[in-house]
Amino acid sequence: MTRTAGAAAPRRQASLNLAPIGNCGVSALLDRQARYVWACVPRVDGDPVFSALLAGPDDALPAALGTWAIELEDFAGSRQVYERNTPIVRTILSDTQGAEVELIDFCPRFRRYDRVYRPIAFVRLVRPLKGSPRIRVHLAPAADWGARAAEQTFGSNHIRYLASGGVLRLTTTAPVSLIRAGQPFRLEREQVFFLGPDEPFEGELGPSLRAMYEKTRDYWQYWVRTLSTPLDWQEEVIRAAITLKLCVHEETGAIVAALTTSIPEAPNSGRNWDYRYCWLRDAYYTIQALNRLGAADILEGYLAYLRNIVDAAPNGRIQPVYGVGLEPILQERVVDSLPGYRGMGPVRAGNQAHEQQQNDVYGQIVLASAQAFFDSRLLRPSGFEDFHALESVGDRAYAEYDKPDSGLWEFRSKAHAHTYSALMCWCACDRLAHVATRLGVHDRAAHWAARADDIRAAIEHRAWNADRGHFGAVLDGSGMDASLLQLLDTRFLTVDDPRFHATLAAVERDLRRGEHVLRYATEDDFGLPETAFNFCTFWFVEALHQVGRSAEARSLFQSMLARRSHAGLLSEDSDFHTGEAWGNYPQTYSLAGLINCAIMLSNPWSIVR
Repeated sequence: MTRTAGAAAPRRQASLNLAPIGNCGVSALLDRQARYVWACVPRVDGDPVFSALLAGPDDALPAALGTWAIELEDFAGSRQVYERNTPIVRTILSDTQGAEVELIDFCPRFRRYDRVYRPIAFVRLVRPLKGSPRIRVHLAPAADWGARAAEQTFGSNHIRYLASGGVLRLTTTAPVSLIRAGQPFRLEREQVFFLGPDEPFEGELGPSLRAMYEKTRDYWQYWVRTLSTPLDWQEEVIRAAITLKLCVHEETGAIVAALTTSIPEAPNSGRNWDYRYCWLRDAYYTIQALNRLGAADILEGYLAYLRNIVDAAPNGRIQPVYGVGLEPILQERVVDSLPGYRGMGPVRAGNQAHEQQQNDVYGQIVLASAQAFFDSRLLRPSGFEDFHALESVGDRAYAEYDKPDSGLWEFRSKAHAHTYSALMCWCACDRLAHVATRLGVHDRAAHWAARADDIRAAIEHRAWNADRGHFGAVLDGSGMDASLLQLLDTRFLTVDDPRFHATLAAVERDLRRGEHVLRYATEDDFGLPETAFNFCTFWFVEALHQVGRSAEARSLFQSMLARRSHAGLLSEDSDFHTGEAWGNYPQTYSLAGLINCAIMLSNPWSIVR
């Protein structure tokens, strides 16, 4: 049997067909050949130790810096799936001779010593399935945002990598000398790899990692069993829910908007942003979707994060975004050492949005918090002290609802009094009135109801454009914005209100592009939008169903499902001509929209019970 020494997969263009693994502390993105192309340490917003996703216009893997690949000689193809109801990735590589190798990748997560064990660690189990496969282990962690290779030291069974976010130690049963030399070898038995903290691995490596695999699998499958899934689209919803949980930084309860930075919203658009932080708006929509599935654990963690945010803002002024460790300053900078996704820079770290005024955030804080005053399942139900803390948020909402801000789309060079921001401020006051009633504080209930009535009157008078016959994007102005569809979901309008029907018709006329919906169709800081915003398409699906156009809604929803990656996930944006994925990935907005629509459109369980 002859082989081509060193033969590898051909170069190819970078793609968002990526499968996340993670443990609510760290995460990584694997391509279809199980190559690690993105992972940050010591947490999601850290320096990328695997940075190849942003390393240039084409995919030079496995030779590239910032990757971890198990390279199969005479590579012919790969198959990849998630283990059922887990974020554990199983990949099979095959060669031209018919030999096959199985790779199992995961980040350990399970209960140990009465707490959750979720180390900064990545585990690979590699074993031969057929024939006599020869592999090469290419492990090249980067440092300083891909500017250089991490320095190495080594021992008989380990290699230490001095990355910018801390030292990682690879402990393995594979020959260390062959890994360091990049030398191919025959895979005759299972080899295991633990890339984690810089400390000696306790216990026998192979059995310990196999036990970690089983415990991690069991943890996730038991967690999924607690979800109240719809009858239809269960696999799609479960995959979205697991991935939303991977976007949680469990130590603090923060929920990041996505696991990546600087994937452009459209080709060569410059719309490249760092989404590895906790936007309170995005987190609210994530919590809303997961609440509908009954995932109370994530709600409670996020409420603890929110309480710390509110405590740190005694005057009520809240930023739209914070770091996962509650950091208020997220200084934005351009990283010159990485050319960007497909060479489409810039690559940014940090986000200037932390400086912006976005008045909708006050509503999202109260909306996310309100359930805890009513939900008897919670380990820590909210009470009077929590209500009084939220009143400062409500005060700010009432003071700012009609003031110009950057809006939910974070315009950088213009400010308006956005209807959506006013709507969310109304939500803050309206829900505080409901909470006060629940607590029996009737004078405060009347106070907040009166304030909600004031904001309602202003929206109905100033956002309604009588000339055009629909609500407009800004107070005392015109323009169309997909966020106006939230007038129904927030209960500001009812489904039989002709004003909503007129506004829905205007959104469809002005913002729909085939099977996609834009956020807005006017120029912003970067020109006209070139892609559609997936979450807005899901909002539109919900609205179609609620006004009785259910067949259209289901058809459009199925089209969106067809655009998911092979891992069953969505990015932020879609090209409305080709459907290609753009924007950061996986995007919590998009996955929350998928869950919400599936729940709304599904047949009831009663038809099979």
